[in-house]
Amino acid sequence: MSKFKVVTLSESGRKEEKIFESGSRSSLYDQLKIKGLNPVSIQEANGAFSFNFQKLNALVSTIKTNEKILFARNLGAMLEAGLPVSRALFVIGKQTKNQKFKGILESVREDIKKGDGLSSSLSKHKEAFSMILVSMVKAGEESGSLSESLKIVADQMEKSYLLKKKVRGALMYPGIILGVMIIIGVLMLIYVVPTLTQTFKELSIDLPLSTRSIIFVSDFLQNHTLFFVLLILAFISGLYASVKNPKGKRVLDFVFLHTPIISGLVKETNSARTARTLSSLLSSGVPVVSSINITKDVVQNSYYKEVLSLAEEKIQKGILLSKIFEEAPDIFPVFVSEMVSVGEETGKMSDMLQKVAVFYEESIDQKTKNMSTIIEPFLMVFIGAAVGFFALSMIAPTYSLVDGL
Repeated sequence: MSKFKVVTLSESGRKEEKIFESGSRSSLYDQLKIKGLNPVSIQEANGAFSFNFQKLNALVSTIKTNEKILFARNLGAMLEAGLPVSRALFVIGKQTKNQKFKGILESVREDIKKGDGLSSSLSKHKEAFSMILVSMVKAGEESGSLSESLKIVADQMEKSYLLKKKVRGALMYPGIILGVMIIIGVLMLIYVVPTLTQTFKELSIDLPLSTRSIIFVSDFLQNHTLFFVLLILAFISGLYASVKNPKGKRVLDFVFLHTPIISGLVKETNSARTARTLSSLLSSGVPVVSSINITKDVVQNSYYKEVLSLAEEKIQKGILLSKIFEEAPDIFPVFVSEMVSVGEETGKMSDMLQKVAVFYEESIDQKTKNMSTIIEPFLMVFIGAAVGFFALSMIAPTYSLVDGL
């Protein structure tokens, strides 16, 4: 809470100065009005030294996706109930515990009080409100169905969020197994292999290439542990930088689209996200070209962005969206182009796209549930091969010793 020096005017016309605590000027002004006080000026009171934990929290905190979903859903419900936008934002701001989000909502509320529209106020805070949310709010303002647009975008955001969680959850199991395997391997190379190496040296055994390779790696880890750690960190940093680079991201997207097992999941995930976003935007009254442009920013894979950029250009020339999807069967399954074609013929594009999204979301839900069962045999083969290579490499010299006896 911040301290404010407030000058109020009494009924007799006398000025009084008091110190109040509040989250912001706007909320303090509302509190004073409720108490029947007439503020003349409100200034932040600066002490010699003060540590404002809430301000620090607002700087370092991030706004989570579920907070954005809750905001859109609650705002839509309050507007439907008849509350003014300013009052609804005040209530939501009171409920949220995220100081950064609270400050943004307060800023939006102050812009609303000055006469700005909700969409233009939200667009000033791109770190909190996505383009799809702003566009659908704008379409809702223009059509007079703002509460409905907010409900639709809340559903869209929730579906996308759950979809992402399911895919990440499916990939978490193999990631943990491989991570544990690598850690155990490094520990064995540092603590187990040196003991065996010393035995081999004392017995002067002729070692095979695989054993010498393992001993070389073990000696390197022992003698250059710090360098190894720095090497791993440099590799991770380089991998992260390459993913952020457009060319590196393009290579990674290609790998995901052509890797067995996960390629189908990647295609269905991006198809569902594209269909869900387009359906939400079109149902709210956003023009087709603008909807495709916004959807292009929502999908993550560069190959899908490329097809949507092409669609944005060709649609303005009169080419049907279904035709564009049909020309990219490696990106969008045939089912997508066929359903879009039906939507174009019947004039129910939004409904058809929603059915596409539901179809693929249900398919992804089933696949992610079975993902661990599908991947487990491959993991077992890989782990077995690694353990077998290590065991044979370290046991083979022992057999050669026995043969020599």
